[in-house]
Amino acid sequence: MIRIQQLRLPLDYTDETLKKAAAEALHIPLEQVQRLHLVKRSLDARKKQDIHYIAALDVQVKKENAILHKQKNANITAVQETVYQYPTPGSRRLSQPPVIAGSGPAGLFCGLLLARCGYRPLILERGEDVDSRTNTVKAFWEGGSLNPNSNVQFGEGGAGTFSDGKLNTLVKDRAGRNRFVLETFVKAGADPDILYVNKPHIGTDVLRTVVKHIRREIEALGGEVRFKSQVTDVRYENDMLTGITVNHTETMDCSVLVAAVGHSARDTFEMLEKKQVPMTPKAFAVGLRIEHPQDMINHAQYGPEYAKVLPAADYKLTAKLKNGRGVYSFCMCPGGYVVNASSEQDALAVNGMSYRARDGKNANSALVVTVTPEDFGFGGVLSGVNFQRRLEQCAYRLGGGKVPVQTFEDFRNHRESKSIAGATPCILGGWQPANVRQALPEVIADSLEEGILLFDSRIHGFARPDALLSGVESRTSSPVRILRGDNFMSKLEGFYPCGEGAGYAGGIMSAAMDGMKTAEAVISAYRKF
Repeated sequence: MIRIQQLRLPLDYTDETLKKAAAEALHIPLEQVQRLHLVKRSLDARKKQDIHYIAALDVQVKKENAILHKQKNANITAVQETVYQYPTPGSRRLSQPPVIAGSGPAGLFCGLLLARCGYRPLILERGEDVDSRTNTVKAFWEGGSLNPNSNVQFGEGGAGTFSDGKLNTLVKDRAGRNRFVLETFVKAGADPDILYVNKPHIGTDVLRTVVKHIRREIEALGGEVRFKSQVTDVRYENDMLTGITVNHTETMDCSVLVAAVGHSARDTFEMLEKKQVPMTPKAFAVGLRIEHPQDMINHAQYGPEYAKVLPAADYKLTAKLKNGRGVYSFCMCPGGYVVNASSEQDALAVNGMSYRARDGKNANSALVVTVTPEDFGFGGVLSGVNFQRRLEQCAYRLGGGKVPVQTFEDFRNHRESKSIAGATPCILGGWQPANVRQALPEVIADSLEEGILLFDSRIHGFARPDALLSGVESRTSSPVRILRGDNFMSKLEGFYPCGEGAGYAGGIMSAAMDGMKTAEAVISAYRKF
């Protein structure tokens, strides 16, 4: 196979266009191109009068070696496709099926790999199945009561189910796990374009179908998925896992437990601390959501000629501030919604979400600043958890239980927004004009203000007076790390911390890949159950 990189394509390219472009790049007749597929495609909008795609193609041709021998272009090389290889089972005996706590991306892909290799895993999920969970979340957004066990954070698919469904990752991958995850998503119902677009996303509406299909495959292969089933205790003897408790009442023997509990499983972190499972606090980021009209972002990113014809534009912004801190955009949702993502009573957190079409009026993203134990106090392993709670409880009070919203003009002037005029929030869940600035430590609020003003030089209008701020964005990543060794196991034998909640991932793709790595560690150690 020959890979052609840095191939320029028009916005309206077709399959025939691709074939002709490949033939021209290789200086061969069109009929010599036997097969091709897109590997990567990104939009080049640096010159607003000349927006086009830059692509990488894999091409199968006749007389490949002879064609490659003549090439002097560094962007044309031979390539061999990496195919994921399932691990070889180990020799230790399993007396019970491996148990996975959590059915987010880490738990699902850990379970899928174990199931495909014949290990019949048991997945325990504290929340509801995705259909029931969707109804529960919708009722909450419409003014109903919060279900602490089934909400935007907990339930089938994890927190990513109510997000934009971004599939970006910075994880170095030579084993083919990245492709494995993407292909699994496509087979489960995601759009095939996620296999090649530069910034793939599934969309929350499609994700709900995808996670259900993955769960059904696990069940068809002999695995079991139980909802409304939270692991509330672990038992061990001589530093070896012997059993677990479910919902505080049901006990079961267990020699392998994968803890893929998600970044919001604070009660689980508290239980593990009491059980003296090795953990440490870790840095994360906090801030607010900011909303702008999507048309404004399109115009700034594409220019007037293309603003109305290209898909909703995104952005990624970062700045180093005078105080030495960095501020950056996170989880940007084109044409999306800010959502009430609370999971505890009398506390409020927000997140961003987009449907597949990304056709909402507003663009939103988190603007966040990294915080470390020096910021939230060295109050033990759970000091970061307590810091998050304080911010969320303050936000809840400021909005009277609804999402507090403030214009940037009022944010700069340290005053409460009495009303929201000139812009309409795209928020799922009730919202209330307030002084969101008061929810944050002064240094964080000042950093966000400085960052927004700096970003205005990159995206004209970013600091417009009616830009909307809502908060708090406190669940960017886990506030703890559950320590594990190179074998992916904790000091507690048989206990495998996994995914974003354990502090080893940051998003759907990296969490799914960490779930695979953890499954590989289990498979390599144990025989099939």
